[in-house]
Amino acid sequence: MELYYSEEINVQIIITLLKANKIKKVIASPGTTNVCLVESMRYDGDFEMYSSVDERSAAYMACGMAAESGEPVVLTCTGATASRNYMPGLTEAYYRKLPIIAITATLHEGRLNQNYPQAIDRRIVPNDVSVMSVQLPFVKDEDDAWANNLKVNCAFMAMREHGGGPIHLNWETKCSTIFNVRELPQQRFIQKYSSGSELPIIHTDKVGIFIGSHQPIGEKLTKLIDRFCEIHNGAVFCDQTSNYRGKYRVLGNLITYQEARESPLASVPLLIYIGNVSGAYMQLFPGEVWRVGDDGESKDLFKKQTAIFEMKEAQFFDAYSKGEPGRTSFYEEWKIAYDNILNKIPELPFSNIWIAKTAKSALPPNCVFHLGILNSLRSWNFFETPKSVMCYSNTGGFGIDGGISSLIGASLVNKEKVYFGCFGDLAFFYD
Repeated sequence: MELYYSEEINVQIIITLLKANKIKKVIASPGTTNVCLVESMRYDGDFEMYSSVDERSAAYMACGMAAESGEPVVLTCTGATASRNYMPGLTEAYYRKLPIIAITATLHEGRLNQNYPQAIDRRIVPNDVSVMSVQLPFVKDEDDAWANNLKVNCAFMAMREHGGGPIHLNWETKCSTIFNVRELPQQRFIQKYSSGSELPIIHTDKVGIFIGSHQPIGEKLTKLIDRFCEIHNGAVFCDQTSNYRGKYRVLGNLITYQEARESPLASVPLLIYIGNVSGAYMQLFPGEVWRVGDDGESKDLFKKQTAIFEMKEAQFFDAYSKGEPGRTSFYEEWKIAYDNILNKIPELPFSNIWIAKTAKSALPPNCVFHLGILNSLRSWNFFETPKSVMCYSNTGGFGIDGGISSLIGASLVNKEKVYFGCFGDLAFFYD
């Protein structure tokens, strides 16, 4: 009987992303727990595989191989204390910043500390044996598959950035002996770019920019974003806390919150994502997402992240703002859709939404406006506020317990500005 790839999704994720990262060298130590991975690699035929019975020797072999070749090297072993023997070699790799990938197999987490044989706890590793250690639970549904794909992608990026070093993947297996998958399913590959990288080309005919909670976006960055939109047919999806006040701002909630109709505009081929946690809950359906931030961290809000740009936002938009302005039809379609819905809103009963609709134009120029979590923020996200107003809300932890205090603290900073707040009664009395 011919054997193919393992039926276990974790194995398929790991192997596909190893291949996407062009990682070929593997040192395998014999055992049962990791047989799904080793046999699948053998079937694949794209890996340069070596055997080492002793795991301690395998890890040091990997150090020598990685240092000599300049390529990452995979280690894989069975359960029990086999993986403990990797630690001396991984410590060596950590201090020499060598790209070693230790892939250890584990049984279900519930078996830990329950006297099950060969069930040892690898969830915490010493600080100086890996630059990143990730746990890959057994995949039971799409959310598990998405999360594990993201973890493996992030680990491979960590192996290379800021000097690099060894990483650890601890994958949960049921030791399946079914090898019936002839071709690997497609897996998402996330690429990281920095200021010195050759940046990818934008091929789509329209681009969305989603801005989460953000500090005020100054004139320079606003102009760069506006020019980006004019070159790439862009629209900027905001809520009140986005604090972008350029020409291509759209409050997308009024369009994407309609339960009776899903707008085709919400399907965006490419979405550029900047900013922090948003209270918008905007229903967008991007084909792929590029995350931009100088922290270089993954923020996979839409589960479609394919690239991370570790750079200042101004640097990113400047790099993609070369060329002649063209169409702005994508923004115009959103603006027309927004105005159409806004004009059809019937007379509202007295409510938070009525207050937002009625009071939006009463805010004076250049004031600062704080909104409570979450009904107040949600209500005001439907209606445009004056262009010079900056808006804030405690979306970081989404607690109702500090909005008034945040407003008071902000108001103590600048005595020349006027500060306003809108809070529901529960949030108001809580604080």
